[in-house]
Amino acid sequence: MLVHLDLAISIAKEAKQLGKKIVFTNGCFDILHLGHVTYLQKAKQLGDILVVGVNTDDSVRRLKGPTRPVNSEYDRAMVLSALKSVDYTILFDEDTPIDLILSLQPTVLVKGGDYTIDTIVGATEVLANGGEVVTIDFVEGKSTTSIIKKLSDNSTQSSVSC
Repeated sequence: MLVHLDLAISIAKEAKQLGKKIVFTNGCFDILHLGHVTYLQKAKQLGDILVVGVNTDDSVRRLKGPTRPVNSEYDRAMVLSALKSVDYTILFDEDTPIDLILSLQPTVLVKGGDYTIDTIVGATEVLANGGEVVTIDFVEGKSTTSIIKKLSDNSTQSSVSC
């Protein structure tokens, strides 16, 4: 379910009062693929409620360049929300999710295996609150960038469409 910040804070606060673990991760999630789905399933296993911060279109453009995102922020958030492993999605316009992390105070902060704890935004704050920070390995060869490259390579080789 796509929620606004105020509702996400309320949900997180109530869940923590009930002793539930809030897991938070974030990303662009531009073209959903097996790597994303596997990552989110593993993240969900680390707690009770998985909240996914999704970069807005403007944020993605600043991070990835003018040709991204391929899919709109609303589409990306709603597709993620449809996954069984994702409980809530929330859009954020900043280049990092630090404001979301400070507001939600998750029990577990999760990022992909290309990060180390000292490079994860919000890790210091989550650890200081008694939470944990976890990295999850990627599925080999699965990335949005590789999908876009493959599509680009294929479009130069053939003019046949499906």
